[in-house]
Amino acid sequence: MVISGMAQTIFWLVAMVVLLVIEAVVPGLISIWFALGALAALISALFHAPIWLQLVWFVVVSVLALILTRPLVKKYVNSRITPTNADMGIGRDAVVTEQIDNLHARGAVLLDGKTWTARMADENDRAEVGETVRVLRIEGVKLIVSRQGETAV
Repeated sequence: MVISGMAQTIFWLVAMVVLLVIEAVVPGLISIWFALGALAALISALFHAPIWLQLVWFVVVSVLALILTRPLVKKYVNSRITPTNADMGIGRDAVVTEQIDNLHARGAVLLDGKTWTARMADENDRAEVGETVRVLRIEGVKLIVSRQGETAV
């Protein structure tokens, strides 16, 4: 069955609108590339191109748009990493305010005027109140610390 030129034009117009509505409703960029491909196919349908050429335009433009813009979109639009100033504490010294004992899952340190839950990097090590420890890394909301002069485990 051969689809008339007007029906092809309407098909691509509807496809483009549906893809744009999906893009507007769904968070993140999902279908914008295919909407661009539908636009290219719509333009070719307006010039009475055969259906196979319209499909080629749709696929080629969609794939090129995806390949050329996806890395930029991923980098600038969908980046999920939210930098915080908490990382500034890594490598700094903190004072133990509650005995750090990994076995009993307790311990706290004072860093920059804020109290943090803390655990020792060495599972068998403990730190007493008043000791100074070095912050090695952050795991969730806990600081992983070691005695001064020790390196990461």
